[in-house]
Amino acid sequence: CEDMIKLETLNQATGIFMTGGDQLRLATIIGGTSVARLMRHANASGIHIAGTSAGAAFIPEHMIAFGRGGATPKGGLATLAPGLGLTNKVIVDQHFRERGRLGRLLSALSYNPFGIGLGIDEDTAAFIGPDDVVEVVGSGGITVIDPTELQHSSMADVSRGKPVCLIGIRLHILLDGGRFDLVTRKASPSP
Repeated sequence: CEDMIKLETLNQATGIFMTGGDQLRLATIIGGTSVARLMRHANASGIHIAGTSAGAAFIPEHMIAFGRGGATPKGGLATLAPGLGLTNKVIVDQHFRERGRLGRLLSALSYNPFGIGLGIDEDTAAFIGPDDVVEVVGSGGITVIDPTELQHSSMADVSRGKPVCLIGIRLHILLDGGRFDLVTRKASPSP
């Protein structure tokens, strides 16, 4: 990841796309390198950076490294690791409804409900603009989990594998054209 010719090629890119596979592998190969620094700088300069599957999960500052599926949040269900760091406003989980990952994303958010959870279905994209508005494009949907009004989380008190109590979570299902403002925390359906 420190090859100067490859770094110069990347520096000339007008867009960057990361593949799927294993987000922890992406993080261990790219994280902390000149490639990661160049990507963050390029994005801050207006270059679009995208990813599919693991590539999408790797984009935020905090990423779900691994965990099991299931509808119920449980202690230890999700393990977080540092991501690329293009935004600290979201945690992304991919193949969301297809693999039943609601509990996993809720578990990740219950550790520290600082951001918004974006559960992205297959054949669907979440475009986050410079105005911090998420727009949904595709045939599936995006599940938006907003812990802003979280009143109680039992995550600190539960054992591994035990259910977590969460009170005050807001959940939205947005389809093609739907939007969510990460600053105001307002959702709107497609026009």
